[in-house]
Amino acid sequence: MAQAPENTAKVAKQQFRDAVVSHLNQVAPVTARGMFGGYGLYLEGIMFALIACETVYFKVDDGNRADFEGLGMSPFTYVGKGKPIKMSYYEIPSSVWQDLPTLAHWVDQAHAAARRVKRGKSRSR
Repeated sequence: MAQAPENTAKVAKQQFRDAVVSHLNQVAPVTARGMFGGYGLYLEGIMFALIACETVYFKVDDGNRADFEGLGMSPFTYVGKGKPIKMSYYEIPSSVWQDLPTLAHWVDQAHAAARRVKRGKSRSR
């Protein structure tokens, strides 16, 4: 008996998530949690990346944004209230994804950006 299309899509989405987490676990102990139809990727309890539409995005701030933009990468964008909203997560370049030492460095930089943002939010409370 064939699976319903929505079940097939759900399974494919979970398989993609599992493949991403498995790949990232070669450089850091990453976990995933479902959120808003995608997944948040966590390292040491801090969300440093996300998966949306089978694309991986890393957290950026002024400390690492130039690395992404220098390789022509763009931010995760969604439509909210009728206009595009750009998030502070940028698509990870495939060249970085395929090179584990470079990927480890980019994971560290995205995690550092997420920690800085988290620290800033806790100070403003």
